[in-house]
Amino acid sequence: MERPGGARVVGAMSATSGTAGTAASAGTTVAGVFCAALAGARPGELLDLDEDAAHHVRVRRLAPGDAVRVVDGAGCVALGALASSDRRSARVQVERVERHERTPGVRLLVPVADRERMLWLAEKAVELGLAAWLPVMWDRSRSVAGRGEGEAFGAKVRARMAAALVQSGGTWLPEIAAERPLPALLAALGDGDRVVLDPAGAPLGGQSMGATVTAALGPEGGLAPAERELLAAAGFRPVSLSGNVLRFETAGVAALAILAHRMGTRHSPLEAATDA
Repeated sequence: MERPGGARVVGAMSATSGTAGTAASAGTTVAGVFCAALAGARPGELLDLDEDAAHHVRVRRLAPGDAVRVVDGAGCVALGALASSDRRSARVQVERVERHERTPGVRLLVPVADRERMLWLAEKAVELGLAAWLPVMWDRSRSVAGRGEGEAFGAKVRARMAAALVQSGGTWLPEIAAERPLPALLAALGDGDRVVLDPAGAPLGGQSMGATVTAALGPEGGLAPAERELLAAAGFRPVSLSGNVLRFETAGVAALAILAHRMGTRHSPLEAATDA
C-alpha cells in the first residue's frame, strides 16, 4: 500500500508475532524516527520507512528488534520494532498505532532575522509545543545580513522542527508559513488572544489567556511606530517578560514557556491518544 510522503505499508504479519510485542513494552528505550504520512499504518503490518528515516536508523545504529516510535508530524504515531535495515531502506513491524488530535496552542510571529538564531528558536519552540510558526518581514528585518528566508530556508526550518518533534516526544509539527509583511499576515490570522512582547507592557505571567494565543516577537532594534499601530489595531496587547532587553530567540522561548504553563499545553505521546 503506497502512501504519499515516502512511507509504504507492505505485507501483513500477526501483531503478536516477532519482536514488536516485547520491544515496545514498558521500560524499554524507544528510538524516535520521523517519517511523513503514516495515516494508513495498521498494527500487525510491516512499514517501509522513507530514505531519510532509514538513514536516521543507520546513524542511530539500531538493530532488528529495537523498539521504534515513528511519528509523522500530523498526529499519527506508529509503535513497534525494527524488522530490518540496509543502506537505503528500513522496515518496522508495527504493533500499535496512535492518533492524536491537534490541540490549540501558541502561534508565534517570528522576525525574519539571522538564520542560525531562527533555526535555534524553531527547535526550542517545537519542544515547547508551538502551534504555528509565522515569520514576519518587519521593517528592520530587511537590513539583516544572512537572514532566514525563502523556500530553502523554510525546508531547513521544517527539518529542524521534525528532529525536535522526535526528541521531545511530540506528535504534531507546527503550521509553518512563508515569511510575509505584517499587513498580509494580520489579514490571515485566526481568532484568539493576541499579545506583542514589549518591555513597557504588563507582565505576561499575570495575564489571563484562552486556548489559542498569537504572540508577536519584534525584530532587534524594535518595532517601527507604524508596526505598533497595526498591531494595536489588530487587537495585540503589550506584555513584558523581564526588565532586561532580550534577544528575539530568548524572548520567544521565555514567552512560549510561560504561555505553555499557563495554558496547560501538553504534547506527550501518552496523552489524548486513540488507538487505531
